[in-house]
Amino acid sequence: MNTDFSFTIKSICLDENYHPSDSTRITTNFANLARGESRQQNLRNALRMIDNSFNGLAHWDNPNGDRYSVELEIISVDMDIEGSGQSFPSIEVLKTNIVDHKTNERIEGIVGNNFSSYVRDYDFSVLLLDHNKDQPQFSIPDNFGELHGKLFKYFVSSEAYKQHFKKLPVICLSVSDNKTYHRTDNQHPVLGFEYQPNESSLTEQYFKKMGLQVRYFMPPNSVAPLAFYFFGDLLNDYTNLELISTISTMETFQKIYRPEIYNANAIAGKRYQPNLKNLDHSLTQIVYDREERSKLAVKQGKFAEEHFIKPYQTVLEQWSANYA
Repeated sequence: MNTDFSFTIKSICLDENYHPSDSTRITTNFANLARGESRQQNLRNALRMIDNSFNGLAHWDNPNGDRYSVELEIISVDMDIEGSGQSFPSIEVLKTNIVDHKTNERIEGIVGNNFSSYVRDYDFSVLLLDHNKDQPQFSIPDNFGELHGKLFKYFVSSEAYKQHFKKLPVICLSVSDNKTYHRTDNQHPVLGFEYQPNESSLTEQYFKKMGLQVRYFMPPNSVAPLAFYFFGDLLNDYTNLELISTISTMETFQKIYRPEIYNANAIAGKRYQPNLKNLDHSLTQIVYDREERSKLAVKQGKFAEEHFIKPYQTVLEQWSANYA
């Protein structure tokens, strides 16, 4: 059976004038910020936080702390299943670009960072919930995340990906609030101290099916570790500036969305358990609707079910069974 999926990659600047398009997943970090009365101020503040964080980490040959700024692109990936020209919005990520104001150079950063996908919304907000509706004990459906993982790997190895991006993606997420993390002796100049979790999480297993490994690091100037999902060798495949572009971008979003963890007033110790009920934290000056975000995940999961999973079920199952 020959099913060839094709991908179209589109890019739009994430700056203070950004307006989410109708087709974007509204739960993505940046889309949530770019709505409502404070949208422009939100975006301006978030971008300034990213630049400040970047300069704080890239402090060498940077006496005034203003040598660099980060430009962000929203990368949207549409997938055409049957070659019919009908495409489904499959993945949305961010790409960082670094501007060096001393040399007037524009340096490519990392693609990935934020990760959002309709099929993941379907898996977590529709499939997993339905599966556990009447179960006395929480369990995971068979083949959970298989299709999504294969689609992601297929995309990353596609010609479309290779034409647009030089390096493989790195995705940076928050730590899980039901795990305990232990600080190791391993310290990287930019990523900081490495932490190890006491057990694997569902997110880790889900991303493993996408071909990604995970390591946890707490960068200098940070108060909690971040989860870095990657292919290959995180510490040697990327330059310090590339890594800093991901840290500064994603930690800024986490400070806005999870201030209890990433804007806490106390720094993570040797043994660290993240706590979303931690009251000892500071809020950023950025307006954000957390409740809306969780409701929208369900809505988007249902959208994926209706426009992707159900209509193409047979094709997808056959493709998935044959995908090596």
